[in-house]
Amino acid sequence: MNFCSHCGAPVSLKVPPGDNLPRHVCDQCGTIHYQNPKVVVGAIAEWENKILMCRRAIEPRYGCWTLPAGFMENNETTGQAALRETLEEAGAKIELAEMFSFVDLPHISQIHIIYRAKLIDPDFAPGEESLEASLITEADVPWEEIAFRSIEYTLKCYFEDRRRGRFDLHTTTLAVPIPGTYR
Repeated sequence: MNFCSHCGAPVSLKVPPGDNLPRHVCDQCGTIHYQNPKVVVGAIAEWENKILMCRRAIEPRYGCWTLPAGFMENNETTGQAALRETLEEAGAKIELAEMFSFVDLPHISQIHIIYRAKLIDPDFAPGEESLEASLITEADVPWEEIAFRSIEYTLKCYFEDRRRGRFDLHTTTLAVPIPGTYR
């Protein structure tokens, strides 16, 4: 950040009084510009022993597979974000169940929240950000083409829980990936 979004003056990176972390502070009006983690929310939408997945039509990870998910907007709940993102990315209407996974990604200042959900009907189509939307069995999950580590973690937990016959809330922190890979 170079300029204040309040008055347009230059900002400096410094620790404001009463704080303990460097922040962008306006040199003219004193506005403190906090930068906080981004929240990504999505759903594992189930239909007859299959799950809804989307193949990405955007970067990062163009052409790779993921669950319908995306950035939470201001003034919405995490549940509303999951419903909206599933509709936007897969044209699918879902009924939310419980939160299933919560993944911390501190190296990119994000958290990823995935809910379990039921697909209301199998009438869906890829949205603008998806090349394809498809119902996929566990045997057909394209593991080598999964877009994000948080989705891979969530899917592995989901299929293990389904085999056990009991779904739990899963949490983890994913470390910085190896350079040149997403892993």
